[in-house]
Amino acid sequence: MQQAYTDGSRFTFYLLDGFALHAFSAALEALRVANQVAGRTVYDWYIVTGDGRAARSSCGMRLAADHALAEERDRLYRSGTRRFVAICGGSGIPAPDRALEAWLRLCQRSRIALAGLAGGLYPLARAGLLDGRRCAVHWEHFPDFSERFFAAKANQTAFEIDAGLHTCAGGNASFDMILHIVERELGRDIANRICEITLCERRREAGERQRLPLQARLGIDNATLIRIVQQMEANLSEPLRLADMSPASGLSRRQMERLFRREMGRTPARYYLDLRLERAHLLLVTSSLPVIEIAMACGFSTASHFSRTYRERYGCTPQRTRLAEAERRSLSHRRHDGEPLATDARHVA
Repeated sequence: MQQAYTDGSRFTFYLLDGFALHAFSAALEALRVANQVAGRTVYDWYIVTGDGRAARSSCGMRLAADHALAEERDRLYRSGTRRFVAICGGSGIPAPDRALEAWLRLCQRSRIALAGLAGGLYPLARAGLLDGRRCAVHWEHFPDFSERFFAAKANQTAFEIDAGLHTCAGGNASFDMILHIVERELGRDIANRICEITLCERRREAGERQRLPLQARLGIDNATLIRIVQQMEANLSEPLRLADMSPASGLSRRQMERLFRREMGRTPARYYLDLRLERAHLLLVTSSLPVIEIAMACGFSTASHFSRTYRERYGCTPQRTRLAEAERRSLSHRRHDGEPLATDARHVA
C-alpha cells in the first residue's frame, strides 16, 4: 500500500463479495498512474472489507484487506487528509448490510466523498444517500434498481457526479470517473498524460451513455425505426399500442409491419414483446423481486399470462430460471472457495 502523506487524497475501497475486478483495478490504475505522472504520491489507498478478511472477486481472485469495517469506523477522524470512500460491487445485487449503511451515512455527515462502482451503489441507495440525486446504474441493474429506489434519479450513463456522490456503471467507466476527479484536482495536462500512458483514446464525461447507440447495437440505420424502438424501450412497464406509435412515426400500421419484418425479421408486436421478456429475464436473474412484481414491471397484467409467455420464449418457467441462476451462483461460490486463490491487493495495482 502507498505511504501516508499530507497533501493528497486517501481512497478507501470497500470491497463487496463478488466485486468486479475490472472496475476496481481500472479505478486503482488511474490513481497509480496519476502518482507516476505527478512524480509524487498524490493519492494513496487501502482496502476494507466487512470482517477484514480477503475479498473474493467475481472471477474468484481474492484480495487481502487492510482493515475491517469496525477498524475503519475508529479511524474515521484520525486522518488529516482528504478522504474518498468507494464501494466496489459487481454484477450481483449485494445483501443489505446495516453496519455498512450506517458507516456510509456517517461518512456523508463527515463530508467524505462517496462513490459506488457497479453494484456498489446499492448500499448507498439503501442508506438513503441517493434520494433525489443523479446516479449511474448499469443497464443490467437498471430494471431492478429503478423498481426498488424510486427516489433516486437513476440513469443508464457511464458515471454521474452529484453533490459529492460519485456513481459509475462499472467496467471502464470507473477509470473515466476517477480520471475526472484527478483532472479536477491536478489539471487537464496530468489527465491527458494519464490517457497517453494507459492508451486511452477517449475520455467519457459525466452523463454520457454507457451502451452503444441503437444504430450500432441493432445494426440498423433507419431513423424512423430507431425512433420507434426508442419509444418501445422507454415504455416497457406500460406498453404503448402500436396504433399510438404509428402517427408519431409517420407510418401507417401496415408500413410499420413491413419495416419491422424487413429490418428486424419479426413483427413490431413480436419485437416489443421480446423486449419486455428480455427485461423480465434480466430481473429474474439479477433481483429478488417477486415474480408478480416482475410481471407488472414488464407490462403483464397477470402472473399466469407472464409465466405462459415467458415459457414460450425461454423454454422454462420464470421460477425455473431463477432456481437455475441460484444453482449456478452457488456452484460458482463453491468452486472459488475450494481454490487456493490468495492475492495481496498491492500486487494488483
